[in-house]
Amino acid sequence: MKNTLVGSICLALAASIWGGMYVVVKIVVSVIPPLELVWIRYAVAIVALIIIGLITRQNWRIHKRDFLIIIAIGFIGNTISIVTQEMGTMLSTAQMGAIITSSTPAFMVIFARLLLKERVTFKKGLSICLATMGVLLIVGAGHVNLSMKLGGIWLLIAALTWAFMSVLVKRVPSEYSQIVVTTYSILVALMVLTPFVLPRLHAMNVSQLTYPTIWGGLLYLGIVSTAGGFLLWNRGLQLLNASSGGLFFFFQPVVGTFLGWLILGENIGVRFWLGSGFILIGVLLVIKEEK
Repeated sequence: MKNTLVGSICLALAASIWGGMYVVVKIVVSVIPPLELVWIRYAVAIVALIIIGLITRQNWRIHKRDFLIIIAIGFIGNTISIVTQEMGTMLSTAQMGAIITSSTPAFMVIFARLLLKERVTFKKGLSICLATMGVLLIVGAGHVNLSMKLGGIWLLIAALTWAFMSVLVKRVPSEYSQIVVTTYSILVALMVLTPFVLPRLHAMNVSQLTYPTIWGGLLYLGIVSTAGGFLLWNRGLQLLNASSGGLFFFFQPVVGTFLGWLILGENIGVRFWLGSGFILIGVLLVIKEEK
């Protein structure tokens, strides 16, 4: 009973943190471009993760045979997915970012079939169709301008690549700590992004980084969202089974939508909610099927 309660709290906190992340990104990205923002976010996160790893005395050794999978996780999940996610959030809204990326569990079904040979049942197939319809409704809504439609496309790419990365994680040997895997994958992302970001850093308005909302947002994204969110999520999944744990993922769009309305004054249309409903039903079908 105690493990269930602690696990539920960890998962709910992690998903809520990620929901708030979209609002923070929407604010910070007005000053720091997406690519530079991801780089700074990871630079902060990796320092926090290394400190946590040293305190908990992690074993940092990785076998050569596992290098490729760690690199793939860092490049696909921590680089492509996060960059497209923040570009999409910049061009659209915090609600759209939270909702579209919440379709990730449904898209995982496809990659689990391709990579892990998991059986695709009728319910899983239906969930994919519903999630896709939901995304198309949101991205293709008539009242949404071109910028938001492009943002929706970037967010869809983010959801697909994160789903792909999530399936790849299952191939990582269980002997490695999640702290170690997360640290190395973020290090890969930093190495990939650095050549593109360094020449652009001089163009940033450094004076704006001194604003409490900006540096506070960077600390939130680096320490709370990236380091803290990942560790809370992984700890919660250790205490609960994965299918039950996936249910807490819905805290993300709920919190993201609420905070987007409360803080940013974003409006929510009927088609937006209709598309959101399709996505949530699709993901619930996946979770129910796993049970």
